[in-house]
Amino acid sequence: MRLLTWAYPDFVAVTVATVLVLLLLVRLWRRGGRLGRRLGSRARHRGWKLALRILAGAALLLAALGPALGVSQQPVRTAGKDVWLLVDVSRSMDAPDVAPTRLLRAQAELQVLVTQFPADRLGLVVFGAEAVVQCPLTYDQKAVQVFISTLRTDLLPPGPTALRAPLELVLSRLAPVAPAMPALTSAVPRATALVVVSDGEDFGENLEPVLRALSRTGARVYSVGVGTVEGAKIPKASGAFLLDSKGQPVLTRLRESPLLQLAAQTGGQYVALTNQQNGFGPLLQALRIMPGAAEQVRTVAVADNRYRYPLAAALLLLALDVMLTFTIIRP
Repeated sequence: MRLLTWAYPDFVAVTVATVLVLLLLVRLWRRGGRLGRRLGSRARHRGWKLALRILAGAALLLAALGPALGVSQQPVRTAGKDVWLLVDVSRSMDAPDVAPTRLLRAQAELQVLVTQFPADRLGLVVFGAEAVVQCPLTYDQKAVQVFISTLRTDLLPPGPTALRAPLELVLSRLAPVAPAMPALTSAVPRATALVVVSDGEDFGENLEPVLRALSRTGARVYSVGVGTVEGAKIPKASGAFLLDSKGQPVLTRLRESPLLQLAAQTGGQYVALTNQQNGFGPLLQALRIMPGAAEQVRTVAVADNRYRYPLAAALLLLALDVMLTFTIIRP
């Protein structure tokens, strides 16, 4: 069953307009009545004109509301890319060498980044000792921002950080996107960018195999190094510092080498995020001009706006109002 909906359901404005028009018509009717009685014209002649004008006004207001009956499937061409945000949530991201902490600063910058890609799909992966998809690819920027705001360093089990895990997780999800309407476009892979936000500490396996596989798909890795070479101690919730097996405070430092490798082998770019340097500006520019954005055709449900019918009826009634005349003064 098809339900009647409204494209512009501003019923308050329509009600106000209706009241004003009715008051104006009443005023004109009274003035016309006084003039008609003096000239000897009949009220029923003026009544026809008034009825036509009321019906025409009602039809115009109905058209302005945009009555929609049912929905139709419409093809929409989109040219965009898939942007995966890979965020390190290991304990070292609590280090305060980038104020207020590495993770909190990265969260703030990622919130801004998400708003810059309204036509692209974004996804979120968190990683440490393992990798998990926190938010699948979506056009919903608000949803991605909500997930980013909930990032903490206790989301995953503790353990040595492995940069390979999130790359393999995204690689397993890269596949050609079948078009919604084959007649309009061919199946092509979406242009894909991976934004890795980390301090670069990597205790996992060799990155070469996964980077070669990513390069073959055309995906590019853009890495953001968060932290300083001097490093900082890792605070605990109690106020003390995290200790190693020898009872000494753990000192975590930015390790740029693996992050530079990610960008170099996939044609991406490395930027730094510190108290003195914010690389998210150049990163945004690089993502915008990233070549290979593929055009797709998506099918979306669109309300079938039937405003043409009441509009046509209003124009017909107004034409009748112009053509139908009556004699005010008889010879």
